[in-house]
Amino acid sequence: MTQPDPGQEPQPPERPPPSEGEAAEAGGAARMPRWLPRAMVLALALVAAFQLGSWAFHRLTGLLVGILIASFLALGIEPPIGRMVARGMRRGLAALLVCLAVVLVVAGFFALFGSFLAGQISGIVEHFPRYFDSFIGWINRTFHTDLSRVDIQGRLLRADWLRTYVQKSAGGVFDFSASVLGGLFRLLTIFLFAFYFAVDGPRLRRALCSLLPPAKQTEVLRAWEIAVDKTSGYLYSRGLMALISAVAHFVMLALLGVPYAPALAVWVGVVSQFIPVIGTYLAAAVPILAAFAVDPWYAVVVLIFVVVYQQFENYLIQPKLTSKTVDIHPAVAFGSVIAGTALLGVAGMLIAIPVVATMQTFFSAYVKRYHVADDLEKQNGRHDPRGDGPSLRARLRGLLRRRGRS
Repeated sequence: MTQPDPGQEPQPPERPPPSEGEAAEAGGAARMPRWLPRAMVLALALVAAFQLGSWAFHRLTGLLVGILIASFLALGIEPPIGRMVARGMRRGLAALLVCLAVVLVVAGFFALFGSFLAGQISGIVEHFPRYFDSFIGWINRTFHTDLSRVDIQGRLLRADWLRTYVQKSAGGVFDFSASVLGGLFRLLTIFLFAFYFAVDGPRLRRALCSLLPPAKQTEVLRAWEIAVDKTSGYLYSRGLMALISAVAHFVMLALLGVPYAPALAVWVGVVSQFIPVIGTYLAAAVPILAAFAVDPWYAVVVLIFVVVYQQFENYLIQPKLTSKTVDIHPAVAFGSVIAGTALLGVAGMLIAIPVVATMQTFFSAYVKRYHVADDLEKQNGRHDPRGDGPSLRARLRGLLRRRGRS
């Protein structure tokens, strides 16, 4: 055995060579896992797809909402199309006739109310000098001033703020015209999609059912029939109530001698029935203002008539017409309208009630219900005056009897 040299530094002991497992762990720590690049690429692809989908959805929101409205309109006009087809008419011609009838009704409504607005605006423009002179006279009598219409007109014409306002108003008129044209284009798009959906309704059903097994095809067809029944029932019941309301308000306005009584009556009938919740108040405001322009007492009469007719409609007409179509709880209808407005705006407000009615009917057809047991009620013979079940005292007495018997 050799002795270490006293002048030589001691050497550390030699480590044994690493095993295969330790070598693999060291190599794995040094190298990137194979799945990590794929996971990073997949995550980036998902983020890019989400961003692209969100951008496309925001760009196409108007088109998607229009297609949704068109689909519900196609469901609403399906029954008359089906009757025409059953009598031997071609489906395309039947859908075209029904869509043209709907277009004529909508155009007639806007024409009547447009004539009312045009008449009111022309009347205001024609009598504006007289109103202005009356207003200046009131200011002179009240504040003891000496103003004249000619001086005020000259100062207004020389004012810089008026020129700026007129220039801005000219741009606003252009924007308003563009908005009107855009609205007409959207309406035309909705009617075109509704026509295509109505014509190809059976083909769409077959294409959808072909993607499902036979057991699911019956359920899809049943859901389709429920949607058609509820949507068409909602539209027809509301249309009939709008007609009754328009006739009643026309008679009242004609007896009072309010101008443009037909246009005001159609406005009240359509707006009060097809705009939920706030439609009644929005519809009543216009004829009240028109009656106030004739005589302030006429406005009071119109207000009283609107309130009385609303009660008559809520308690007599509406329950009979909607009992078999869209019989939903008022609180549910109110909540559905608020939710639809928050999600889709005006379009959601219009289609909220038929959507909820369809879902309610669909769930009631598939949700199994059980009879509520009333054995305790029959045994004790007492009812809780504040509810439908037995009282607490009766339930305790029955429990003590059962324990005594055991």
